[in-house]
Amino acid sequence: MEGFPLLSVIAFSPLAGVLALLMIRGAPEVVALNSKRVALFTSLFPLIGGIFMYLFFDGQSADFQFVEDSGWLKALGFRYQMGVDGISMFFVLLSVFLTPICILSAWEAIQTRVREYMVAFLILETLMVGTFCALDTVLFYVFFEGVLLPMFLIIGVWGGPRRVYASYKFFLYTLLGSVLMLVGMLVLYAQTGTTDIRVLMENPVASHLQYWLWLAFFASFAVKMPMWPVHTWLPDAHVEAPTAGSVILAGVLLKMGGYGFLRFSLPMFPEASAYFTDFVFVLSVIAIIYTSLVALVQEDMKKLIAYSSVAHMGFVTLGIFTATMQGVQGAIFQMLSHGLISGALFLCVGVVYDRLHTREMARYGGIVKNMPRYATVFMIFMLGSVGLPGTSGFVGEFLVLLGTFQVHTVYAALAATGVVLGAAYMLMLYRRVVFGPPAHNDALAMPDLSLREFWILAPLVVLVLWLGVFPNQVNNKIAPSVERLISLYQTGQPVDVRAVDNEGQLAN
Repeated sequence: MEGFPLLSVIAFSPLAGVLALLMIRGAPEVVALNSKRVALFTSLFPLIGGIFMYLFFDGQSADFQFVEDSGWLKALGFRYQMGVDGISMFFVLLSVFLTPICILSAWEAIQTRVREYMVAFLILETLMVGTFCALDTVLFYVFFEGVLLPMFLIIGVWGGPRRVYASYKFFLYTLLGSVLMLVGMLVLYAQTGTTDIRVLMENPVASHLQYWLWLAFFASFAVKMPMWPVHTWLPDAHVEAPTAGSVILAGVLLKMGGYGFLRFSLPMFPEASAYFTDFVFVLSVIAIIYTSLVALVQEDMKKLIAYSSVAHMGFVTLGIFTATMQGVQGAIFQMLSHGLISGALFLCVGVVYDRLHTREMARYGGIVKNMPRYATVFMIFMLGSVGLPGTSGFVGEFLVLLGTFQVHTVYAALAATGVVLGAAYMLMLYRRVVFGPPAHNDALAMPDLSLREFWILAPLVVLVLWLGVFPNQVNNKIAPSVERLISLYQTGQPVDVRAVDNEGQLAN
């Protein structure tokens, strides 16, 4: 694979599908059907490329692989640089895996402006993959911010009754934080003379600048995660977004904030990251407990899963800033697991929404009788969200709590209550919808999973169980990159702090 621009092919092949979509002609129903077929066919190419990337990836190396480096804005010193390490590779895989599933899930749900919808999704795929592959800060910013536009349109055009409000709230929240990150990137460039992420990771800026730059980047990543208290855009966006929009929003877009912390905050601003660790821990614990309690009183299924996402992202930020091997590995695994499980839960809500056109739990009940296959699949994802051993949800939460206990016992104990609360609201949701007393006869008349719906959910079931039983398929490949990240973080600490750390390790 040496010399072949694999990452560029994965990232930009969806744009070929966009061109094909724009050339489709015919009657509206013919255009709609052909648009779905072209979009689905096109989305398979990045998936195939992602599989090749996984197969040829050297899991023993911490270096960036499949690197592409060519001139871009030469006068300013910006370069087109793409590459993946053990951390970013799995986020690329998650993006290219979920996109075809999203297109299939919209096959019957989207009936208006189908071509434009598919164009938005394919452009979104290009921008998501580019975000995780970019090795230049300017290129990263272009992809990172570009994601807002197609998602803004997906929510604003094909969303629910309050879609315009939700899309503007989503756009303004995330844009405001990102403006501060752009200022931070300009300061980084002025101080170092380079936009190469690899160089910046190896050479942290001066201590007096780190704190301000850390806050500038934090403003963007915290909103994208989203962390408490800047999480309020997420429930509105999820409730109003079409099912496929919710899947990609929860599955991939929320992970960009965590990826930013791993790629920028820890290695580039290690001293500031250590200084603000307690601040992040407090926000993470509040997010885990508070949003879990809010989820307990929700009547809307989508809103409940949206609040659960905020709680799960609290575990991610907790794990990242422990700066321990178990904590960081657990945070990455939790992001990947949550991408699969929350995406699947939104698909499950979409299945019953397509039948009754309501997300209110009170309208359902007793559907285990007429939808046994659906009840079984829904149960697997619900238990994965709870963190049942044997599912991928358990591995991430367990590693995060293990890493947090090594650093701060009190925060770990408080975070562990989130596991109990998570079980409470997810079991409540499942009991009311699947086993509760039937609210209306039309709920008992709903047909079970169709063949299309079954094949959409089946790969997600397999992955959730497979990663729960064989987590080292992921952990072994990310371990060298995580070790290097932690090494960069520790090397960037002041000498006296490192001396204390070394003494503590020797004592242990």
